[in-house]
Amino acid sequence: MLKNASIEFLNQTSHNTMAGFLGIEITEVGEDYLVGKMPVSAKVVQPYGIVHGGAYVTLAETLGSIGAAFSVDVSQYRCVGLDINSNHIRAVREGWVYGRATALHIGKTTQVWEIKITNEEGKLVNISRLTMAIIPINASKQ
Repeated sequence: MLKNASIEFLNQTSHNTMAGFLGIEITEVGEDYLVGKMPVSAKVVQPYGIVHGGAYVTLAETLGSIGAAFSVDVSQYRCVGLDINSNHIRAVREGWVYGRATALHIGKTTQVWEIKITNEEGKLVNISRLTMAIIPINASKQ
């Protein structure tokens, strides 16, 4: 079960993935939430020098997906993104952004996660809502 995974293990599994490339790190895991951070670097900004909306979406989906996997038996189910909505509220040019994914609904076939992303001052810069599909492994091989 992923539920017993350490933060170090979660961060190691991101190597050679988009999350790893962007520098996303998991920092805290709770009963119904997950926290992570992403550095504001050349990898995540758009030509105006502010964080690209797609980087926020990547952070949000990374946190929500890992959170979803904590609530299922990963030997039996896969958690995959079904839909994401993201609102960009405030520009960020430097430092770090921090995301907190909180479960709004944990069902047998779907989950809904809210991800609030803040800057170093704790100001909201993005809010996303992610719907996850929970798929039996046998069904995902078809």
